[in-house]
Amino acid sequence: MPATLQGQLVVAISSRALFDFEDENRVFEASDDRAYMQLQLQRLEQPARPGVAFSLVNKLLAFNADAPRVQVVILSRNDPVSGMRVFRSCQHFGLPIERGVFTRGQSPWRYLKPLDANLFLSTNEADVRSALAAGVPAARVYPHSARATDSHPNEVRIAFDGDAVLFSDEAEAIYQRDGLVAFQRHEHTHSGEPLAAGPFKPLLVALQRLQRAGTGGMRVRTALVTARSAPAHERAIRTLMDWQIEVDEAMFLGGLAKGEFLREFEPDFFFDDQTGHVDSAAMHVPAGHVASGVSNR
Repeated sequence: MPATLQGQLVVAISSRALFDFEDENRVFEASDDRAYMQLQLQRLEQPARPGVAFSLVNKLLAFNADAPRVQVVILSRNDPVSGMRVFRSCQHFGLPIERGVFTRGQSPWRYLKPLDANLFLSTNEADVRSALAAGVPAARVYPHSARATDSHPNEVRIAFDGDAVLFSDEAEAIYQRDGLVAFQRHEHTHSGEPLAAGPFKPLLVALQRLQRAGTGGMRVRTALVTARSAPAHERAIRTLMDWQIEVDEAMFLGGLAKGEFLREFEPDFFFDDQTGHVDSAAMHVPAGHVASGVSNR
C-alpha cells in the first residue's frame, strides 16, 4: 500500500521560512538562479541557520514521539540541487523531514492539495495568496522577524488574530466602511450569532485535535490576540464556543499595538491579516501575514 498522511497535521513550508537563506537569496536577486545553485552547492556541507519558522516546526515534530501525528514537507521554489542542502540542514538539526517538492522558480502551491496540507508557510506572497484562494491556511513569513525564545520547550505556542484570520472578515468590513462605533454596535447586537469561519479555522481545529490526542511530553497552547474590545469581545468568544474550540488565552486590546503583548506570550508563531500588526509583532516574535479579507483586496 502507498504511504499516507491521512489523519496527521501536515505543514508545508518553504526553505526560506524554515532556514535562514537570506544571504543566498541576495545572490539570487542580484544575478540568476545558476549563481544561487552554485553557492548552495559550495555550502552543501555548511548547515543553514534556523529560520523564522524553525521553532514551530521543531516543536510540532516533537509530537511524533510515540505515534505519527505531524508531517512537515518542504514545498519550495528552490531547485533540486539546492534541495540537497535543505535536507542536509534538516539532518544536521535532527529534523525528521523526509519529503520535499522543489520547483526551480515555479509556484509550488498546486501541490498543497495532494498533501492535504493544514498550513503553508512561505516568504513568497503570490504563493501564499494562491494557497489561500485554494482554501489552504497560509501565511507569508517575515524573514526579518525575531526568533522564538527557548523558554517553553514542551509547548508549541501559536497566536492568532481574529477577524479575517480565525473568523470571516464580515465585521472588519463594517469597521472599515462605517467606523468603530458602528462596528461595536453591530457586534454587540449580533453577539449571539456566531461569526463565519475564517481561513485559519481549519488549522485551529487540527491543533485542537493534536492537543487532545496527547503525548507525554508536548502540548499546544493557543492565544487569540485581537484589536477587538468590549462589548465586541463577546461575539468572538461565543463563536469559539459554538465551534467547540478552546483557546488558552484571549487578548482584547482595543487597538493597542500587539507586539509587546506577543513578546510576553512568547509564541512560536503569530498570524495576522494586517501588515501593521505583523510589523509590530515581528520586532518581538516570529510572525506572518495572512493575505485575506477586506484589508488585502
